[in-house]
This record gives sequence, C-alpha cells and structure tokens, in this order.
Amino acid sequence: MLGVCYYPEHWPESWWAEDARRMKAMGIGFVRIGEFAWSRMEPQAGVFDWGWLDRALDVLHAAGLKVVLCTPTTAPPKWLVDAHPDILPVGPDGMVRGFGSRRHYTFSSATYLLESRRITEAIALRYGKHPGVAGWQTDNEYGCHDTVMSYGPEDLREFRQWLRRQYQSPDQLNEAWGNVFWSMEVQSFDQVSLPNLTVTEANPAAQLDFRRFQSSQVAAYDKMQVDILRAHSPGRFITHNMMGFFTEYDHWPLGEHLDFPSWDAYPVGFTERLPFSEEEHVRWAETAHPDISPFNHDLYRAIGKGRFWVMEQQPGPVNWAPWNPVPKPGMVRLWTWEALAHGAEVVSYFRWRQAPFAQEQMHAGLNLPGLHELSPGGKEARQVGEELARLGALPKSGQGDVALVYDYEAQWVLDIQPQGKDFRHGELCFRFYEALRRLGLDVDIVRPGASLKGYKLVVAPSLPIVSEAAERAFAAAEGVLMFGPRSGSKTRHYQIPGNLPPGPLQKQLGLRVIEVSSLRPGLSSKVTGAISGTATRWAEHLETGAKVLGKFADGKPAVVQNGQCFYLACWPDEKLLQGLIGRAAKAAKLKTLALPPHIRLRRRGDWVFAFNYGPKAWPLPKGAKPLLGSKTLKAQELAIWKAGPG
Repeated sequence: MLGVCYYPEHWPESWWAEDARRMKAMGIGFVRIGEFAWSRMEPQAGVFDWGWLDRALDVLHAAGLKVVLCTPTTAPPKWLVDAHPDILPVGPDGMVRGFGSRRHYTFSSATYLLESRRITEAIALRYGKHPGVAGWQTDNEYGCHDTVMSYGPEDLREFRQWLRRQYQSPDQLNEAWGNVFWSMEVQSFDQVSLPNLTVTEANPAAQLDFRRFQSSQVAAYDKMQVDILRAHSPGRFITHNMMGFFTEYDHWPLGEHLDFPSWDAYPVGFTERLPFSEEEHVRWAETAHPDISPFNHDLYRAIGKGRFWVMEQQPGPVNWAPWNPVPKPGMVRLWTWEALAHGAEVVSYFRWRQAPFAQEQMHAGLNLPGLHELSPGGKEARQVGEELARLGALPKSGQGDVALVYDYEAQWVLDIQPQGKDFRHGELCFRFYEALRRLGLDVDIVRPGASLKGYKLVVAPSLPIVSEAAERAFAAAEGVLMFGPRSGSKTRHYQIPGNLPPGPLQKQLGLRVIEVSSLRPGLSSKVTGAISGTATRWAEHLETGAKVLGKFADGKPAVVQNGQCFYLACWPDEKLLQGLIGRAAKAAKLKTLALPPHIRLRRRGDWVFAFNYGPKAWPLPKGAKPLLGSKTLKAQELAIWKAGPG
C-alpha cells in the first residue's frame, strides 16, 4: 500500500477534506501526521489545543484513510527551551546548539525525559483508541543533523553513571581503557571526562564506550515512548523512521521493541552525499546509484525481522544535498516498486504538498506548492497506485542465499582510528553489496551473531570486533564464508588481540596479520594470481599456510582461501572485488548473472523484478512473460514476471 506525509497545520482547514479525497482516489491508504506539531498541540506549558488535531483526524478517517500519528518530541517548542535550557545539546566544540530548527535536545537530559513522557502520555491518552489511528511513529529521525553525540553536563553525568554500571570500579575501567598510557588513570568515576576538547586524540577505548553509551541512550529514550504508547493504545503498531547510511547509533536494538522499523529514502540526495568518484556522481545524479535504496531496504527489513516501511520516499528534487537535480522521469515510480520488491509493506511519500515557506520550501511534494495539482512525481505515485490495484497482493519474500554481516560498532571502531584517511567502513560494505547485486544475487543483511543457517554464502566486509556470539555463528555456518580487511583486528575494549588479528577468527581463517599499511591516493599494488586487480587504500601483511589466490606486487598474500573461508587482505578495486565475489559465489554453488552496471534484479516469492537505471535498454530473459512492463526494459523502467521452475 502507499502512504503520504501530511501537515494539516500548514494548510487552510478548508483544504483538508479535498486533500483527503484526492489521497484516497490515487491509491494512498496511510497518512502520517504530527511529528513537528508540539507548538500547536501545547502552545503554552500545560495549555493544550487539541481541537485542530481532533478535526484533522476525523476528516482523514472519514475519507477511509489510516493515520500514523507521531509523538512530537523531535522539535520541542520555544517555551520549553526557555524554561529548561538544560535540554539543549552541546556540540563537540563545547558550544550549545540552540533553538530555531529541530532536534534541539540531548537524550541525556533528565528534564527532557520527563517532558517527553508527559507529552507522549497526553497524546496517547487522547488518541490512543481513536478509530482512525492505525499506528504510531515515535519522534522523527533520531540523530539527524549529528545530534546523537552531545557533550554537555547532562551527558557527562549520565556517562559516568553508565560507566559505573559497566565497570563497577575505576581499576577495571583503567585496565579496559589502557589508561596507564599517557598517565590517563582515574581514581574515581567522577574524574572521567568526555572524549572531546582534548589536546590531541582522545583515548580510542573511551571514544568507543562514549558512542556505545550515547547509542544506548537513544534506544532507552525510544523504548520509553513505546512503553507509554503500548499501555494507552493497544492493538496499534509502533514504528520509528530511521535514515539511510546513518550510523551514529546502533539501530539493531530498536528493532527489538518496535513492531517494525521505517526508513526515509532519498536516493538522489544520498548519491550526492556519498563518497563516489566524480564520474559516478555525474552518472547517477538524476537516477541515484542502483544500490543505494536497496541496501537500506535490505538492512531495515533485517532490523524488522522481515518487516519494514519506507516512511518518506523522495518524490522529486530535495533541498538538502550539495546539488539537488530533478530525478529523471520514471524514477519515482521505479523507486516505489523497488521498495515493494525488497519487502516494504508501505511506501509513503514525503510530502503531500510542497511547502512554500521555511527551511524545506525547495523540497518537492506530490503536489505543487499551495495548489491542488499533482507534481510530476505525484503523477508517478498515482500510476503506482493504479498498478497495485490491478496486480493485487504481492507474494511473500523468503530468505535469500547470501548474507552480508553488518555491524554499527564496526563503523565506530574504524571512524575512531581509521589509520588511513579514506578507509570508510560504510563505503566498503556498500561496495561488497554492489558486487553481489551485480551478479544478480539477492542479499539479506544480518546482525553479527545472528544465525547463518541456510545461507550458501556469508560475507563480512569488515568486522573489527568479533563477539563470542558472532564467533559461534561463523563456526556453525554451513556455507562459504568471506571476510574483508581488519576483521578480528580489535577486542571489545579497543585493543589489538593478544594472538594478533584476526583474533578469534585466526584458526578458522588460517592466518595472522603481522603489519598493516594504509596507501595514500596514487599508491597502490597490483594483485596477480587466480584473482587479480589492484589494492588501494589498505594492505595487510599476512603470515599464512592457507591457499594463496592472489599476491601483492611484493609477493605477499593478498587473497587467501582456507577450506570454505576466504580472506581479503586489502581494499580492492572493482576488478579485484568482483573477481573475489564471483569465485566465492561459485564455491557456494550459486547461480549468477553478469548484469550491466545499470540493471538490478530482485525476487519476491516467485515474482522477479527488474529495474533499469539507464541509459540503455535491456532485454528480459528468454521466456519471461511480464506481469508489468515489456520484454524490452527501457531506461528508467521496470518489469515484473513470474520465475520459471528452478
């Protein structure tokens, strides 16, 4: 089903009924409202104005629409900030971040926790059993605008309490952090400082624990709201809209208490922001890179244990990227169907109507600003609504053959001490995912330590800390395993393992990492052998008795195989990575395809979806009878057909 984000408080009340009628007519079933409306709900402390929201809910419900109602905590009103400035976050530079936009609070503020409880309970008590409310969204985009990491007095107080629970004594903390180095030892938890404003690099173990602490604050804050909503609004789902490629907090724990996660898909905006080459930026500027949305679809489907929504789908040009091109005709429709192909239950567009005022006035909507007139993206959304009505229910998705292990802590570890300026964990994971999809493979993303049963190929692009649960899961895996550089390179307390990297994976992989070298731009090493290409950015010197599949120019092993396990000891170029993925897939007995760079496939049950990001047409496989689309897949088009036997 389709959905849309709507802001009744932005528009004349006389427009609401017509907006609702038009939403229903174009196939929209869900409407999200309320996430930024605290100042309208409670214009003064303790003085509520529910009338406008009562009427808005009644209008939407009367039109047959289901409402996703939000808690409004993402934007505390001015009267609250003035009364309690301690709720404001503090940047790493020590400066207070002020009122005037959104997300101006720290998760560690005891005052804000109480205020959030109060407004969440108030809205839940009033609307928890409203027949039009189908579900809830907590807050909005936790951490957006770099607001997870706050460095104020509230954060310091709570961090010290968190450390007391983790370590029990200063001696244990000193041991874990290696505080004997540089005379950093503390005699009490009250002597612990925040890991900012230091003369040079702060202790990496302290930085990692501070990230863990702040991440746990996000999860606890969200669960507080979830518990209140469950108590007062039984039978309604609860979700939170997360963001693509956002790693400041660990998203896996939120999946444990939400009914399912949602995420906000802005593929063209993300393409502009991600560290692609200039050639790639230009190539994909008006369509987005073909794996940007799918990577996040597969991630959030995993976090939701098979369920997820797209709460905000890009409907046209956005306003927040360095450049904001208009997507090519057909892309809004393609992105919508692609989300459904990857298992999305609902795709909801942001927003119903373009706002002609304030910070997001250059962000497109399904309607032109201030008018009852569909935008180009709105017309494509209407087309999807018609196609969904014609095709009916989609088949259920099953487990894929390939698992990619993704860990938020790995991102933190490699951000804290990258050792090479351009070693970016997220980029490496994305390139592994891209290489798998270029072979026509469906990918499930899995949490470290999750069961790997049934997967023919398991890929861990880089997993610096291998937990005991992850070690057990890898040992029990039945399929082929492939690990990327820096796997097993750190202990939980950010130290080099006593037996050297890859630490707990050493026996399984049959190797030790003796030295590492970060390679500046322009410095690389050719890799030759059964697998060939070029190592850039990073190279490891291995001591191994495993089978060598590729060697660096100096003769040292670059790619090795130990039984069913592969290890890549460098940052690979496209040729090297594609060759390694192909060899591992062959060892796993997977059926692969050599897809053009602009074509992607995805299976959902017995339906096969094909997506063309352009520019050239692509013929569907022989025998394919399209349920949607044609046998020749044109640029920015999609096709669906039923898979044949086998």
